[in-house]
Order: sequence, then C-alpha cells, then structure tokens
Amino acid sequence: MEMIHELISSLNGIVWGPVMLVLILGVGLYLQAGLKVMPIRYVGRGFRLLFQGRKTSSDVEGEGEVTPFNALMTALSATVGTGNIAGVATAVFIGGPGALFWMWCTALVGMATKFAEAVLAVRYREVDELGNHVGGPMYYIRNGLGSNWGWLAFLFALFGMLAGFGIGNTVQSNSVSQVLETTFGVPAFATGLILMGLTAAVLLGGIKRIGAVAGKLVPLMAIGYIGAALIVLVINADKIGPALGLVFTHAFSPIAAEGGFAGAAVWAAIRYGVARGIFSNEAGLGSAPIAHAAARTKDPVKQGMVAMLGTFIDTIMICTMTGLVILTSGAWTGGENGAALTSAAFASALPTVGAQIVAVALAVFAFTTILGWSFYGEKCAEYLFGVKAIVPFRILWILGVMVGTLVKLDFAWLLADTLNALMAIPNLLALALLSPVVFKLTREYLARADADA
Repeated sequence: MEMIHELISSLNGIVWGPVMLVLILGVGLYLQAGLKVMPIRYVGRGFRLLFQGRKTSSDVEGEGEVTPFNALMTALSATVGTGNIAGVATAVFIGGPGALFWMWCTALVGMATKFAEAVLAVRYREVDELGNHVGGPMYYIRNGLGSNWGWLAFLFALFGMLAGFGIGNTVQSNSVSQVLETTFGVPAFATGLILMGLTAAVLLGGIKRIGAVAGKLVPLMAIGYIGAALIVLVINADKIGPALGLVFTHAFSPIAAEGGFAGAAVWAAIRYGVARGIFSNEAGLGSAPIAHAAARTKDPVKQGMVAMLGTFIDTIMICTMTGLVILTSGAWTGGENGAALTSAAFASALPTVGAQIVAVALAVFAFTTILGWSFYGEKCAEYLFGVKAIVPFRILWILGVMVGTLVKLDFAWLLADTLNALMAIPNLLALALLSPVVFKLTREYLARADADA
C-alpha cells in the first residue's frame, strides 16, 4: 500500500504541476476573452433562464430527459460536496488565506469553461440504444473533432469512469463517515450501509430520478448552509475586513507560521487554491456537461448560460462562505484540517450547534455528490462498453460507497486529486480546439436575442 501511495503521490506532483495550472487558467482566460466576458456579464440572464427552466420536462421545448433546472441541480449535486467544506479548509490549511483568492480566480475563468462545456455537450450529444440523450467530452471530442481524435475521447471516458470512484464516491463517503463518527459517534460501517441503501434507491431510477431528487435537495441544502454561514459572519462581522485583507495580501506574498499553521509560500496558495477550486466546482474536468447533455432544450447556448451558474453558485457563493467562516473564526491557525477545521470554525461562533450543522451539511452534500457522479461515471462506462455496462457499473458504484468509509482520508484525497487532473487534460484540449464552434454559436444566439428584444 505504501508503494501505491508513493506512486500516486509522484504522479500527482507531475499532473498538478505548473503546466496543468497554466492549462486550466489559460483555457478559461482564452474562452472568457473569446466570449468577451459574456459569462460574467450575463449572470443575470443565466438566472432568469434557470428559473424559467423549472417547468416540468413535458412543458419545456426541445429534446432531453430532464428540465434545464434539474440538469443544473444534477450538476450541482455532484459539485456541491465535501470540496465546499473539507476542500476549502484543506486549501486554507496548506496554502494559507491567499488560497481563497485563487479559488475565486479559478471560478471566474471557470464560468467560461463550464459554459463552453455545456454548449458543446448539447451541440454534439447523441441518443443511445435506450432512447436517452447522452453527451459530454467523449462525444464532443469524437463528433466535433472527428474519428482521428477517438483516442482522446477514450482517455477521457476511462479517466472519468475511474475518477468517479475517487472524487464522487470514496472521498464523499469517507468524509461523511469521519464527520458522523466524530460528531455523533456513528460507526463507519453503519454509515456505509445507510449510504449504500439510499444510493441504490435513487440509482435505480436513472437520470430522471437523480434529477428529481437533486432538484429538491440541492436548493434546500445550499440555502440552509449559506444561511448558517451568514449567521456566523454576522457574529464575527468585525473580523471580515481583516480576513479579506489576509486573502488579498497572501495571494501574492508568503505567510509565516502561526500557532498550528505551518506557514505557506505563494506557490502553495496558488496550487491548492486552484486544485481545490477545481475539485469543488469541476470547471474544466468535463463532468458537468454529461448532465447538461440530458437537458430538455433546443438551444446549446441557453443551456450553457444555465450551466455556467454552477461555478458561480458553488465557488463564489458557497466556498466563499466556508472560507470566510474559517478565517474570521481564527480556527485556521489551530492545527485542524479538512472537515474538522470547518467544524471548529462554525463551533467557535455557534458552540452548541456549529459542529452539528457542518456534520449534517457535509452528509447531505456528499450524498448528492455520490448521486450526481454516479451518472457521470455510468455514462463514461456506457461510452466505453455500451449500455450493457450500466447495471454492473451501478453495482460496483454502490459497493464503492462502503469501501470509501474504510479508506484513510489522505489517500482518498490524493487519489481523487490525481484522477481529476488526468480527466481534465483531454477535456481542456478539446475545449481549446472546439472553441471556434462555441464562439460562433454564442454570436448567433446573441444576435437572435438582440433582434427579438
């Protein structure tokens, strides 16, 4: 096991090196420039389209299995998870307060990335043997770039299927078992059994049931968590200014050791801010477009505008709340890491219920992530092996939930982090090569919208 750990650790250092960070931020910046910052300028229109897309599938024009709203909720169910609670805390613990700044940068450029992913997913989606719409990077690579790029589509599907068991399965169940055992004394084995049962009950219904569950759970959990964080920030209102000062100062300068905090260089702030930002909002990974490909819509750009909100909601709203709670509480210098650090931060302002709020939020966030990523991994497996792979994949996925509760946290995070990078590389290359299609479709849509105004 030690040899495997060292091997993955070495691979992680390579795939998350400077080239990867330049690729993620570079492609995002290139897309933002090519779109003339449209994803940021049109956030309001995106929210209007989102709420218009809450109608039932039969009432929404276009082909697809779920409403645009439920497609985003499915994508958010996969992105709003332990990354928002444990991931942000890990970024601050290792990279210092400046890591939060780089998470914001990742999100702002990531909005363009997520927009482009969804546009291409709808533009190049297919209908499988079961009559369901399927799409995502493997399809827009094959159908957009041509058969000569089939090897790249294969690699994405392979990495996506494997990454799911890390980022979307074992890491989630591991974090839940840790926090429930610490907070409520629930044994890890019992947590695993409960999560397995709940996951199996939803997975049997496919994307329609996942979308229906996500459409109800995700808004409730996001509003509840943000509300609790706002209460903490009101209590610590006098410390918000100094906390923001630390964020902007140490995004560009190293920070010295203090208390249980070991200190951090600027490179650590950038590396962990970007890595944990991507882990949380998944912009560039190519996962979210798999859900958006199933949306009932006739216009790729409309779905792209809905999709880009996922990054805004996940990182600019929810991750920011977690980061500010941690920094204003002062708990980040106490030596705690991961979900334990976030729990300590909430408990410092809300002694009686703070830890319980984090425990419940993490459990619900992680459960929905397991559901959302099950769909992603399933579609990658279907691309590789056909529809016959769906049932075996679901069985393995449910068993993986139990395995995750028994894996050490550091190894689970390391494996997920490494697989994220391997998954992102084919997708980012495809986005860069297919960017002219995204720009053209966007210009045509905006011209029609202006003419109809």
